[in-house]
Amino acid sequence: MRIDGCSALVTGAASGLGLATARALHAAGAAVVLFDLAGSAGAERAAELSAEAWSTPDSDPAGDPPGSTVTGRQAAPRRPAEAIFLLGNVTDEVDVQAAVEAAGARAPLRIVVNCAGIAPAARTVGRFGPQPLADFERVLRVNLLGSYNVVRLAAAAMQATAPIGDDPASTDPAGTGLAGTDPAGARPAALRLVGTPERGVIVNTASVAAFDGQIGQAAYAASKGGVAAMTLPLAREFARSLIRVVTIAPGLFDTPLLQGLPAEARASLGAQVPHPARLGDPTEYAALVRHIVENPMLNGETIRLDGAIRMAPR
Repeated sequence: MRIDGCSALVTGAASGLGLATARALHAAGAAVVLFDLAGSAGAERAAELSAEAWSTPDSDPAGDPPGSTVTGRQAAPRRPAEAIFLLGNVTDEVDVQAAVEAAGARAPLRIVVNCAGIAPAARTVGRFGPQPLADFERVLRVNLLGSYNVVRLAAAAMQATAPIGDDPASTDPAGTGLAGTDPAGARPAALRLVGTPERGVIVNTASVAAFDGQIGQAAYAASKGGVAAMTLPLAREFARSLIRVVTIAPGLFDTPLLQGLPAEARASLGAQVPHPARLGDPTEYAALVRHIVENPMLNGETIRLDGAIRMAPR
């Protein structure tokens, strides 16, 4: 599915994975709604994105080379996409519904990325006794219930839109199923497949902790395991509506959660990753989000993005 001309809702978008994703989708032409808590830097980040000229004048909306006729048209200048910030909580139905409506008012809402989440660590039975049940419940409420709340409200809005990408003849006269070839005709110029009708794509965020949870991560692993587990049922349910659902399970990424650690500790964590032996960069997460949106065969799957790490017990 093409990104330009759509609106995108990104939760947890004021920093880390969410901010990188908002930047990537904005750069690809989406009108982006950054959704995060009050007190975050979301308003400042949205203003920065809105002020950026996210394309040079000689590039085409589909990302073709300057002057290319790959998709049957000459390259055209692009205008900066809009980005706005809305404060709210993913567990609040009113807040999320307002964000969904705000996104849909700018362009058809076709992309939703759930990055909001919390990751407190606590042993089930610690020095002072059992973990308070309210602490466990809070993690599940934000990470799992919050993700589901966004999914259900966004999917309802997506179902009310008209599908796109269902006219292969207009953009693929040769009937190849590809948007075009490079000027030399040797290979596909882009992954943009045509002839696949879609209404939207929902990307949720789990964690490798869903599979390799460490000591002290019972609540976090349970919440992220739930996100991974609901991926296939949601994809199956929404298939008839032409909406895809995919989950990303990141490993160790250089987000605000880890940026507060000493440099030595961060380097030690990065060295645990087999290859590349470093912390992941949020832009690498965002790149996968973009690929998921643009590749119509990615559906109902949880993708580990972790450099082959398998977490030790502690």
